[in-house]
Amino acid sequence: MKTVVTNIQGYSLHDGPGIRTVVFLKGCPLRCRWCANPEGLLPEIQIGFLKNLCAGCGKCFGVCPENALTEDRIRHRIDYGKCTACGKCADVCDYKALVRYGREMSVGDVFDAVRRDKMFYDTSGGGVTVSGGEPLLQAGFVKALFELCRAENINTCAETSGFIPAGNLLEVLPLTDYLLFDLKLMDLEKHRYYTGQWNDIILSNARLAAEQGADILFRIPLIPGVNDDEENIAATAAFIKELPGQQRAQLMPFHRLGDSKYKALNLENAMRATEVMTPEQVEAVRRRFEDCGVTCSISK
Repeated sequence: MKTVVTNIQGYSLHDGPGIRTVVFLKGCPLRCRWCANPEGLLPEIQIGFLKNLCAGCGKCFGVCPENALTEDRIRHRIDYGKCTACGKCADVCDYKALVRYGREMSVGDVFDAVRRDKMFYDTSGGGVTVSGGEPLLQAGFVKALFELCRAENINTCAETSGFIPAGNLLEVLPLTDYLLFDLKLMDLEKHRYYTGQWNDIILSNARLAAEQGADILFRIPLIPGVNDDEENIAATAAFIKELPGQQRAQLMPFHRLGDSKYKALNLENAMRATEVMTPEQVEAVRRRFEDCGVTCSISK
């Protein structure tokens, strides 16, 4: 069983309890306008071009079998209509201006990579987190990985947008110690406008996970002018409160750290001009959730 992995990031402190290794799987059904990981949207391997790192050495032109590269300094270096993402250009680029987003890995490959950090998990209460993209689109892969983790007493965590078949969620939940569940917008039409999909499946899966007794942290990407208004805060808090169990929320303030990856893939960043909220503004939203009766923290 294989899939395309964007990155395996060690020593993460913000994707579940303790010190964790995060496995980013490629492919996502949503198109959130504020997405900070555009390289994870498509399921296949992609090649990106970081113009500011290019020294103009020309090595890449001699190895591309599809003649998909252009020397035009104004346009993007890669013609994606020709590029097959073979990666030969990235392999010869000494300046890392050409980058490969994704590599095919088996369950065993991924497990071998994450198992190396087991001593950090054992001392910190950490473990392995699968993220994306949307990792639960590949429930079979995640289940197989988590089975290996459970056999070696490695804590498991999955991050999900919730926009997945309910069967995928039920397949993985019994092997998942901790669930990070994104809630973006409560209004059906606004959710469709900003993410490309309705939120009914997401809300249904949130209820399902809670009814199954999952240990859930609802993570809310806090986007200025999109979901930081009183109406959405109150509706989100009310939804979380009505779920069984002691549910809690965490705010993830908007940032622009993904802008370079949009440029690398020749994509438009729809939120590039959006202002970052001040710590005081974020804290005010956190307090509003607390006032509504929902325990709420802020992601660092």
